Amino acid sequence: MLSPHVPELRALELLVVVARTGSLGAAAAELGISQQAASSRVRTMESLVGEPLVTRSKRGSELTPTGELLVQWASRVLDAAHELDAGIAAMRVDRRGHLAIAASLTIAEHLLPGWLVGLRTQQVQRGQTPVDITMTATNTERVTELVLAGEVALGFVEGPDAPDGLQRRLVGTDELVVVVGPTHPWAQRSRRRVTAETLAATPLVVREAGSGTRTVLERALADLPRAQPVLELSSTASVRAAVAAGAGPAAVGAHAVGDDLATGRLIRITVSGLDLTRRLHAVWQGGPHPPEGPARELVAWAARGAR
Repeated sequence: MLSPHVPELRALELLVVVARTGSLGAAAAELGISQQAASSRVRTMESLVGEPLVTRSKRGSELTPTGELLVQWASRVLDAAHELDAGIAAMRVDRRGHLAIAASLTIAEHLLPGWLVGLRTQQVQRGQTPVDITMTATNTERVTELVLAGEVALGFVEGPDAPDGLQRRLVGTDELVVVVGPTHPWAQRSRRRVTAETLAATPLVVREAGSGTRTVLERALADLPRAQPVLELSSTASVRAAVAAGAGPAAVGAHAVGDDLATGRLIRITVSGLDLTRRLHAVWQGGPHPPEGPARELVAWAARGAR
Protein backbone atom coordinates (compact mmCIF):
# COMPACT_ATOMS: atom_id res chain seq x y z
CA MET A 1 0.00 0.00 0.00
CA LEU A 2 1.39 3.44 -0.99
CA SER A 3 2.12 5.96 1.74
CA PRO A 4 0.31 9.33 1.79
CA HIS A 5 3.59 11.03 0.77
CA VAL A 6 3.42 9.94 -2.88
CA PRO A 7 2.46 12.89 -5.18
CA GLU A 8 -0.20 12.55 -7.85
CA LEU A 9 0.87 11.71 -11.40
CA ARG A 10 -0.17 15.10 -12.80
CA ALA A 11 1.96 16.86 -10.17
CA LEU A 12 4.96 14.71 -11.04
CA GLU A 13 4.38 15.44 -14.71
CA LEU A 14 4.45 19.17 -13.93
CA LEU A 15 7.75 18.84 -12.09
CA VAL A 16 9.34 17.02 -15.03
CA VAL A 17 8.21 19.75 -17.45
CA VAL A 18 9.54 22.47 -15.10
CA ALA A 19 12.93 20.72 -15.15
CA ARG A 20 12.92 20.70 -18.97
CA THR A 21 11.65 24.24 -19.57
CA GLY A 22 13.21 26.02 -16.59
CA SER A 23 9.98 27.93 -16.05
CA LEU A 24 6.91 27.23 -13.99
CA GLY A 25 4.84 29.46 -16.27
CA ALA A 26 6.03 27.66 -19.41
CA ALA A 27 5.30 24.28 -17.82
CA ALA A 28 1.81 25.43 -16.86
CA ALA A 29 1.16 26.62 -20.42
CA GLU A 30 2.41 23.34 -21.92
CA LEU A 31 0.12 21.31 -19.66
CA GLY A 32 -2.85 23.58 -20.25
CA ILE A 33 -3.28 24.77 -16.65
CA SER A 34 -3.04 28.17 -15.00
CA GLN A 35 0.17 29.31 -13.31
CA GLN A 36 -1.80 29.53 -10.07
CA ALA A 37 -2.80 25.86 -10.41
CA ALA A 38 0.80 24.93 -11.18
CA SER A 39 2.06 26.76 -8.09
CA SER A 40 -0.57 24.98 -6.00
CA ARG A 41 0.59 21.59 -7.27
CA VAL A 42 4.19 22.39 -6.42
CA ARG A 43 3.27 23.50 -2.92
CA THR A 44 1.27 20.29 -2.40
CA MET A 45 4.22 18.17 -3.52
CA GLU A 46 6.59 20.07 -1.25
CA SER A 47 4.23 19.49 1.66
CA LEU A 48 4.11 15.76 0.90
CA VAL A 49 7.87 15.39 0.45
CA GLY A 50 8.75 17.68 3.33
CA GLU A 51 11.38 19.73 1.47
CA PRO A 52 11.46 22.52 -1.16
CA LEU A 53 11.45 21.26 -4.74
CA VAL A 54 11.53 24.45 -6.83
CA THR A 55 13.22 27.81 -6.31
CA ARG A 56 11.87 30.83 -8.18
CA SER A 57 13.74 33.89 -9.39
CA LYS A 58 13.50 36.56 -12.06
CA ARG A 59 15.37 34.21 -14.40
CA GLY A 60 12.76 31.44 -14.01
CA SER A 61 12.31 28.29 -11.92
CA GLU A 62 15.08 25.97 -10.85
CA LEU A 63 14.84 22.58 -9.16
CA THR A 64 16.46 22.06 -5.78
CA PRO A 65 18.64 18.95 -5.34
CA THR A 66 15.62 17.20 -3.81
CA GLY A 67 13.55 18.29 -6.79
CA GLU A 68 16.12 16.92 -9.24
CA LEU A 69 16.16 13.57 -7.42
CA LEU A 70 12.36 13.43 -7.45
CA VAL A 71 12.34 14.10 -11.22
CA GLN A 72 14.65 11.12 -11.79
CA TRP A 73 12.27 8.86 -9.93
CA ALA A 74 9.19 10.49 -11.44
CA SER A 75 10.41 9.93 -14.99
CA ARG A 76 10.31 6.16 -14.54
CA VAL A 77 6.89 6.34 -12.91
CA LEU A 78 5.51 8.52 -15.71
CA ASP A 79 6.89 6.18 -18.40
CA ALA A 80 4.95 3.33 -16.80
CA ALA A 81 1.86 5.54 -16.48
CA HIS A 82 2.01 6.45 -20.20
CA GLU A 83 2.27 2.77 -21.08
CA LEU A 84 -0.78 2.07 -18.92
CA ASP A 85 -2.65 4.97 -20.53
CA ALA A 86 -1.86 3.69 -24.02
CA GLY A 87 -2.99 0.19 -23.09
CA ILE A 88 -6.29 1.43 -21.70
CA ALA A 89 -6.87 3.56 -24.79
CA ALA A 90 -6.21 0.57 -27.06
CA MET A 91 -8.55 -1.58 -24.99
CA ARG A 92 -11.30 1.04 -25.25
CA VAL A 93 -10.87 1.24 -29.00
CA ASP A 94 -11.02 -2.55 -29.27
CA ARG A 95 -14.14 -2.63 -27.09
CA ARG A 96 -15.74 0.01 -29.31
CA GLY A 97 -14.83 -1.87 -32.48
CA HIS A 98 -15.45 -5.46 -31.43
CA LEU A 99 -17.89 -7.20 -29.13
CA ALA A 100 -17.88 -10.89 -28.17
CA ILE A 101 -21.20 -12.20 -26.89
CA ALA A 102 -22.85 -15.55 -26.15
CA ALA A 103 -26.54 -16.42 -26.20
CA SER A 104 -28.74 -19.36 -25.40
CA LEU A 105 -30.09 -21.08 -28.48
CA THR A 106 -33.64 -19.71 -28.52
CA ILE A 107 -32.39 -16.15 -28.16
CA ALA A 108 -29.54 -16.68 -30.63
CA GLU A 109 -31.79 -18.17 -33.30
CA HIS A 110 -34.97 -16.10 -32.97
CA LEU A 111 -34.34 -12.80 -31.17
CA LEU A 112 -30.70 -11.80 -31.42
CA PRO A 113 -30.62 -11.41 -35.23
CA GLY A 114 -33.28 -8.71 -35.03
CA TRP A 115 -31.49 -6.97 -32.15
CA LEU A 116 -28.21 -6.96 -34.08
CA VAL A 117 -29.84 -5.53 -37.21
CA GLY A 118 -31.51 -2.84 -35.11
CA LEU A 119 -28.21 -1.94 -33.39
CA ARG A 120 -26.36 -1.78 -36.71
CA THR A 121 -29.03 0.48 -38.21
CA GLN A 122 -28.83 2.76 -35.17
CA GLN A 123 -25.03 2.99 -35.41
CA VAL A 124 -25.15 3.83 -39.13
CA GLN A 125 -27.77 6.53 -38.52
CA ARG A 126 -25.48 8.08 -35.90
CA GLY A 127 -22.54 8.07 -38.29
CA GLN A 128 -20.71 5.37 -36.31
CA THR A 129 -18.81 2.48 -37.84
CA PRO A 130 -20.92 -0.61 -37.07
CA VAL A 131 -19.33 -2.74 -34.38
CA ASP A 132 -17.92 -6.14 -35.31
CA ILE A 133 -19.77 -8.75 -33.24
CA THR A 134 -18.89 -12.40 -32.75
CA MET A 135 -21.54 -14.59 -31.19
CA THR A 136 -21.44 -18.04 -29.60
CA ALA A 137 -24.74 -19.92 -29.52
CA THR A 138 -24.92 -22.49 -26.74
CA ASN A 139 -27.05 -23.42 -23.73
CA THR A 140 -27.69 -21.13 -20.77
CA GLU A 141 -25.24 -22.92 -18.47
CA ARG A 142 -22.40 -22.54 -20.96
CA VAL A 143 -23.26 -18.89 -21.64
CA THR A 144 -22.89 -18.24 -17.90
CA GLU A 145 -19.51 -19.97 -17.83
CA LEU A 146 -18.24 -17.89 -20.77
CA VAL A 147 -19.27 -14.61 -19.14
CA LEU A 148 -17.81 -15.56 -15.75
CA ALA A 149 -14.54 -16.58 -17.41
CA GLY A 150 -14.31 -13.24 -19.22
CA GLU A 151 -14.31 -14.94 -22.63
CA VAL A 152 -17.29 -12.83 -23.71
CA ALA A 153 -18.36 -9.39 -22.49
CA LEU A 154 -22.08 -10.07 -22.59
CA GLY A 155 -24.44 -13.03 -22.42
CA PHE A 156 -28.12 -13.62 -23.07
CA VAL A 157 -29.80 -16.40 -21.10
CA GLU A 158 -33.21 -17.89 -20.56
CA GLY A 159 -34.58 -19.58 -17.49
CA PRO A 160 -36.46 -19.01 -14.23
CA ASP A 161 -33.49 -17.31 -12.54
CA ALA A 162 -30.56 -15.16 -13.61
CA PRO A 163 -27.17 -16.76 -12.85
CA ASP A 164 -25.48 -16.04 -9.52
CA GLY A 165 -22.41 -13.83 -9.61
CA LEU A 166 -23.53 -11.80 -12.63
CA GLN A 167 -25.38 -8.55 -13.10
CA ARG A 168 -28.54 -8.82 -15.18
CA ARG A 169 -31.24 -6.92 -17.03
CA LEU A 170 -34.56 -8.27 -18.24
CA VAL A 171 -34.77 -8.11 -22.02
CA GLY A 172 -37.96 -10.08 -22.60
CA THR A 173 -40.10 -13.06 -21.76
CA ASP A 174 -40.92 -16.23 -23.61
CA GLU A 175 -43.41 -18.99 -23.00
CA LEU A 176 -42.74 -22.67 -23.37
CA VAL A 177 -45.49 -24.38 -25.32
CA VAL A 178 -46.16 -28.10 -25.30
CA VAL A 179 -46.25 -29.53 -28.81
CA VAL A 180 -46.84 -32.91 -30.41
CA GLY A 181 -46.75 -34.27 -33.92
CA PRO A 182 -50.00 -34.25 -35.92
CA THR A 183 -50.44 -38.02 -35.52
CA HIS A 184 -49.96 -38.06 -31.74
CA PRO A 185 -53.04 -39.11 -29.71
CA TRP A 186 -53.15 -35.77 -27.92
CA ALA A 187 -53.51 -34.03 -31.28
CA GLN A 188 -56.66 -36.05 -31.96
CA ARG A 189 -58.47 -34.78 -28.87
CA SER A 190 -61.17 -32.22 -29.50
CA ARG A 191 -59.89 -29.81 -26.85
CA ARG A 192 -56.19 -30.67 -27.18
CA ARG A 193 -55.69 -30.26 -23.46
CA VAL A 194 -53.88 -32.32 -20.80
CA THR A 195 -53.19 -31.85 -17.12
CA ALA A 196 -49.80 -31.08 -15.62
CA GLU A 197 -49.88 -34.53 -14.01
CA THR A 198 -50.35 -36.19 -17.40
CA LEU A 199 -47.52 -34.19 -18.91
CA ALA A 200 -45.16 -35.09 -16.07
CA ALA A 201 -46.02 -38.78 -16.35
CA THR A 202 -45.38 -38.86 -20.11
CA PRO A 203 -41.91 -39.58 -21.57
CA LEU A 204 -40.91 -36.33 -23.25
CA VAL A 205 -38.41 -35.18 -25.81
CA VAL A 206 -36.21 -32.76 -23.86
CA ARG A 207 -33.16 -30.55 -24.27
CA GLU A 208 -29.87 -31.37 -22.58
CA ALA A 209 -29.26 -30.61 -18.90
CA GLY A 210 -28.10 -27.02 -18.48
CA SER A 211 -30.40 -25.55 -21.11
CA GLY A 212 -32.82 -22.84 -20.05
CA THR A 213 -35.73 -24.72 -21.63
CA ARG A 214 -34.99 -27.88 -19.65
CA THR A 215 -34.56 -25.92 -16.40
CA VAL A 216 -37.89 -24.09 -16.76
CA LEU A 217 -39.75 -27.32 -17.54
CA GLU A 218 -38.20 -29.24 -14.64
CA ARG A 219 -38.87 -26.39 -12.23
CA ALA A 220 -42.54 -26.25 -13.31
CA LEU A 221 -42.98 -30.01 -12.82
CA ALA A 222 -40.82 -30.30 -9.69
CA ASP A 223 -43.66 -31.36 -7.37
CA LEU A 224 -45.00 -34.09 -9.66
CA PRO A 225 -43.82 -37.66 -10.34
CA ARG A 226 -42.03 -37.57 -13.67
CA ALA A 227 -41.29 -40.11 -16.35
CA GLN A 228 -37.81 -40.46 -17.80
CA PRO A 229 -37.30 -38.56 -21.08
CA VAL A 230 -37.74 -40.55 -24.26
CA LEU A 231 -35.01 -38.48 -25.97
CA GLU A 232 -32.48 -35.88 -24.84
CA LEU A 233 -31.26 -33.60 -27.64
CA SER A 234 -28.85 -30.67 -27.82
CA SER A 235 -30.75 -28.23 -30.02
CA THR A 236 -34.25 -26.87 -30.43
CA ALA A 237 -34.23 -27.79 -34.11
CA SER A 238 -33.57 -31.45 -33.32
CA VAL A 239 -36.30 -31.45 -30.66
CA ARG A 240 -38.80 -30.03 -33.16
CA ALA A 241 -37.83 -32.61 -35.76
CA ALA A 242 -38.13 -35.49 -33.30
CA VAL A 243 -41.57 -34.34 -32.14
CA ALA A 244 -42.79 -33.92 -35.72
CA ALA A 245 -41.58 -37.46 -36.45
CA GLY A 246 -43.71 -38.82 -33.60
CA ALA A 247 -41.09 -39.35 -30.87
CA GLY A 248 -43.29 -37.76 -28.21
CA PRO A 249 -44.35 -34.40 -26.76
CA ALA A 250 -41.94 -31.61 -25.92
CA ALA A 251 -41.98 -28.17 -24.33
CA VAL A 252 -40.38 -25.66 -26.68
CA GLY A 253 -40.10 -21.88 -26.72
CA ALA A 254 -42.99 -20.18 -28.48
CA HIS A 255 -40.55 -18.12 -30.54
CA ALA A 256 -39.06 -21.34 -31.94
CA VAL A 257 -42.23 -23.08 -33.11
CA GLY A 258 -44.33 -20.29 -34.60
CA ASP A 259 -43.83 -21.48 -38.18
CA ASP A 260 -44.33 -25.15 -37.22
CA LEU A 261 -47.67 -24.35 -35.59
CA ALA A 262 -48.78 -22.20 -38.52
CA THR A 263 -48.10 -24.97 -41.07
CA GLY A 264 -49.51 -27.80 -38.91
CA ARG A 265 -46.13 -29.55 -38.66
CA LEU A 266 -46.59 -29.38 -34.88
CA ILE A 267 -49.74 -29.15 -32.80
CA ARG A 268 -49.96 -27.08 -29.62
CA ILE A 269 -51.36 -28.76 -26.51
CA THR A 270 -52.76 -26.70 -23.61
CA VAL A 271 -51.60 -27.82 -20.18
CA SER A 272 -53.93 -27.05 -17.29
CA GLY A 273 -52.46 -25.54 -14.12
CA LEU A 274 -48.92 -25.05 -15.38
CA ASP A 275 -46.98 -21.81 -15.79
CA LEU A 276 -44.24 -22.18 -18.38
CA THR A 277 -43.28 -18.52 -18.71
CA ARG A 278 -39.55 -17.83 -18.70
CA ARG A 279 -37.62 -14.61 -18.37
CA LEU A 280 -34.86 -13.65 -20.78
CA HIS A 281 -31.91 -11.74 -19.33
CA ALA A 282 -28.76 -10.00 -20.50
CA VAL A 283 -25.93 -10.83 -18.08
CA TRP A 284 -22.47 -9.39 -17.53
CA GLN A 285 -19.74 -9.03 -14.92
CA GLY A 286 -18.93 -5.90 -12.98
CA GLY A 287 -21.03 -2.89 -12.11
CA PRO A 288 -24.79 -2.39 -12.24
CA HIS A 289 -24.70 -1.34 -15.90
CA PRO A 290 -23.46 -3.32 -18.93
CA PRO A 291 -19.92 -2.53 -20.13
CA GLU A 292 -19.74 0.89 -21.75
CA GLY A 293 -19.95 0.97 -25.55
CA PRO A 294 -21.62 -1.49 -27.92
CA ALA A 295 -22.47 -3.97 -25.14
CA ARG A 296 -24.54 -1.35 -23.33
CA GLU A 297 -26.11 -0.22 -26.60
CA LEU A 298 -27.09 -3.80 -27.51
CA VAL A 299 -28.70 -4.42 -24.12
CA ALA A 300 -30.64 -1.16 -24.39
CA TRP A 301 -31.87 -2.14 -27.84
CA ALA A 302 -32.89 -5.63 -26.72
CA ALA A 303 -34.64 -4.33 -23.60
CA ARG A 304 -37.01 -2.19 -25.67
CA GLY A 305 -39.16 -5.24 -26.16
CA ALA A 306 -39.43 -5.80 -22.37
CA ARG A 307 -40.89 -2.38 -21.61
